[in-house]
Amino acid sequence: MVRACHPEPTLAVTLVATLLAIVAGRGPAAVAAVAVAVLGSQLAVGWTNDWLDADRDARAGRRDKPIPAGQVSRRTVGAGALIAALATVPLALLSGPAPAGFLIGGMIAGLLYDWPLKFTAASPLPYLVAFGALAAFVAGTRAWWLIVAAALLGGGAHFINVLPDLADDVAAGVRGLPHRIGLTGSWVVGGTLLVAATAVLVFGPAGPPSWPALGVLAAAVVVLPTGWYLSRRPGSRAAFRSVLVVALADVILLLVSGTAG
Repeated sequence: MVRACHPEPTLAVTLVATLLAIVAGRGPAAVAAVAVAVLGSQLAVGWTNDWLDADRDARAGRRDKPIPAGQVSRRTVGAGALIAALATVPLALLSGPAPAGFLIGGMIAGLLYDWPLKFTAASPLPYLVAFGALAAFVAGTRAWWLIVAAALLGGGAHFINVLPDLADDVAAGVRGLPHRIGLTGSWVVGGTLLVAATAVLVFGPAGPPSWPALGVLAAAVVVLPTGWYLSRRPGSRAAFRSVLVVALADVILLLVSGTAG
């Protein structure tokens, strides 16, 4: 079940949301409420994805997926997804009705990515909506730049996340926007979205941007093209690693901006 929930992005999103709640000044109980609600929504989306894709993954020979590998039954994963989705509603309401609406809306966007938007050119849309809604759930709507930057970061994450698996996804019948524009196009769009997210986080808060923030923006502009240049070597993952570095820098800026908001 752990592997079926896509544990790396699930834990990453939950951790970032929890840290953002902490730097936003929420108390221990409120931080815990954010953490369990976000975790529930991530589990619902991750398990639904593998439940829906089980037959397709089996036909494509995806032995890296736990259901076709026989490590867990499809029925168990589907039941877990339903329980997690239903549990997310009361867990989100612990943070209040308005914030709960953002998180539940973001979860619905994620479920719509699982089906049918993952197979269409609109595949980035759920990421934009879900990540923006997550920032609004945790930090409120006063700091508009947090929501915009989080949405851009989510869109960039979509293109980055699929880079190592483009061929396997196409074999399994997935035809989202990254698969339609290919490796180079996905890297360019994903990198552009990450630079845009960085710029919003640098220039969005009131007052002049700090020198460290400007340094992060300058580094992003240099790191991404450098990573792509180095990736021309056979077997190199420099491009993928470069966008991960920029994504991590954006997350740090997001947390810092959360204190300003």
